[in-house]
Amino acid sequence: MQFLQAFLNGLLVGGVYALIASGMALIFGVMRLVNFAHGAFLMLGTYLSFYGWTLLGLNPYLAFPLWGAVLFAAAVGTYWLLVRRVMGANDFLQILLTEGISLALIGLAQLVFGADYRQINLPIANRITSLGPLHFSVGYILSFAVSLALVIALQQFLSRTEMGRAIRAVAQNRTVAPLMGIRVERVSAVTFGLGIACAGVAGALLLPVFWTNPTVGGPYTLKSFVIVVLGGMGSVQGAALGGLLLGVAEQFTAYTWADRYAEVVDFVLFLLVLLFRPQGLFGGK
Repeated sequence: MQFLQAFLNGLLVGGVYALIASGMALIFGVMRLVNFAHGAFLMLGTYLSFYGWTLLGLNPYLAFPLWGAVLFAAAVGTYWLLVRRVMGANDFLQILLTEGISLALIGLAQLVFGADYRQINLPIANRITSLGPLHFSVGYILSFAVSLALVIALQQFLSRTEMGRAIRAVAQNRTVAPLMGIRVERVSAVTFGLGIACAGVAGALLLPVFWTNPTVGGPYTLKSFVIVVLGGMGSVQGAALGGLLLGVAEQFTAYTWADRYAEVVDFVLFLLVLLFRPQGLFGGK
């Protein structure tokens, strides 16, 4: 039962990881952009959720579409102002730019919000429910349910809408796509906005069961890279499955050894995949 409890807890945590990493995988798959600012935008999502609750009384589990829309607009503006200038440039310039955006957002958050740890007291998120001998946090269940629904919605958007087909076309061949009448710059802006919105919504859903401060997004950027490599670079489906796998691996590690070894296991998995299956567990050659 304890192993089953750890497995199910891992799935609940992994669902949020899947949403975060799906956004990063989408950005990389379409734009080939190494985005080190992913976690910083997640951090903004946590602060939007925090002040939405404390100042406006907006429940994070109901207001997440609003915060996703705000982060989408901010990301599209960031793309047109900064990111598009390094599209097609070497990876080093992309890393410098996105890391610079990350540091600027973190510094701005420290100036505006301070460096204190903040958390909201949402009664439903603190509730524990039981299924026989198994016990679960209602907050994690809600975060998992919303994250899973959004990952599925993203998959449907990419496969069934005209913009989704355009995004997949640009991902397949960025050079030929304009010859088919696709506006690549517009598609790239929408893609960057969707990827960042996924991270921001995940941050908003994490806050009721976690805490926030200006540097909270750093570990999630690293986890996202691990998950994207596990699932296959650029594969949204692979990122979703990789997020679940990483969540389960972390929970088993915490149960077997201790919480502090969870990140060690993350990077052991990362290195093993790079050594023996560099295309990722769910990616093709």
